[in-house]
Amino acid sequence: MQVAAPSRSLIERYRQLGEAVEATAHRINQKFGNGDHRPIILLSSHHEPPAVFRYYRAADLCYVSSLHDGMNLVAKEFVASRDDERGVLLLSQFTGAASELREALIVNPYYMEEASAALVRALSMPAEEQRARMHAMRAHVAEYNVYRWAGRMLADAARLRRRATVLGRLDDDISRLTRLER
Repeated sequence: MQVAAPSRSLIERYRQLGEAVEATAHRINQKFGNGDHRPIILLSSHHEPPAVFRYYRAADLCYVSSLHDGMNLVAKEFVASRDDERGVLLLSQFTGAASELREALIVNPYYMEEASAALVRALSMPAEEQRARMHAMRAHVAEYNVYRWAGRMLADAARLRRRATVLGRLDDDISRLTRLER
């Protein structure tokens, strides 16, 4: 199942990519599906958080396969939703979350063999290992939340302001000394 929230649909390339994904899912379902069974369930629409969390909790794994991306809050949402401490998180090494959520299975998505092996490992991972990994990631997500992030941003801004003030004073002092020397 792919829960795909459309984004940037006004940008032609993004729209084309979305259409290509839908066409590929349709082609695979035509070839390998039968009756009510569809190998790929593609949900391309906006979903409210409670619905997304239900999907996360029902999933055996979450694979964030970004080739170039930022933090990927999807990974943290998946971890936060798993209060049963089950499920496995697979992350591309190119996601920002990979540097924080080290208990996830980290893969290079350009190497299909590595990614495939990680998917097999995730689907066969013992429940106890899932719990240990998810417990550690949930503790990290709980500790490094939006409030801590905002606090760090404000502290960094204050530090930069103090530094700019000090450097400004130094620049003023140097200017005065240069004028006196003339």
